[in-house]
Amino acid sequence: MKNSFQIYLVEDEQNLGEVIEAYMKKEGWEVTHFTDGKVASEHIESPPHLWILDIMLPGMDGYQLLKAIKAKADTPVIFISARDKDLDRVLGLELGSDDYLAKPFLPEELVIRSKKLLQRIYSQEQQEVESIELNGYKVDPKGRTVIDGNEAIELTTKELDLVILLTSNIGKALSREEIIEYVWGSDYFGSERAVDDVVRRVRKKLPRIHLETLYGFGYRVLTS
Repeated sequence: MKNSFQIYLVEDEQNLGEVIEAYMKKEGWEVTHFTDGKVASEHIESPPHLWILDIMLPGMDGYQLLKAIKAKADTPVIFISARDKDLDRVLGLELGSDDYLAKPFLPEELVIRSKKLLQRIYSQEQQEVESIELNGYKVDPKGRTVIDGNEAIELTTKELDLVILLTSNIGKALSREEIIEYVWGSDYFGSERAVDDVVRRVRKKLPRIHLETLYGFGYRVLTS
């Protein structure tokens, strides 16, 4: 039985949007198609399971919309764009997007990437993991939150995935390859430096977590 995920697609090319919508509905997903970034932003308060954003949009561009989305909820986002793919990929990842697909692309590839991202984030196995308490932080994989006292810490999707992975394996050395597989997925072909960048941000946001660097290999979390 297919999962009925809710997808918000923000694409101002009507024909392309309709094609993507048709392919995703074949997966049993509910798709809401917006052609204006400003109109889409009015629905941030009722987040879907996944946003798919074009970058060049009327009303509000994809970068602005991504910032607004991440300010409200840690909802996964995939960028699609026909512009300079290297520049857009870097900027999108820095702002918290989870994947990037350059136009033109096959709708099937977007469906596959979306499916992998949804499965990784909303997998039943992850939801069944009990919350972890470490140095005053409470990591809740099911609720996808990190709490410090009574305050929720704002983390991007990848920062949160990294924290969940490492705190679920306290004391275990995890290679950069293992981290990439969990956080980015098996189809990631970028630099391993992306792992170090996410680790750096997590250390800044969660300073009491002892995240040890294993030079030339990877990372692990220690209890003290």
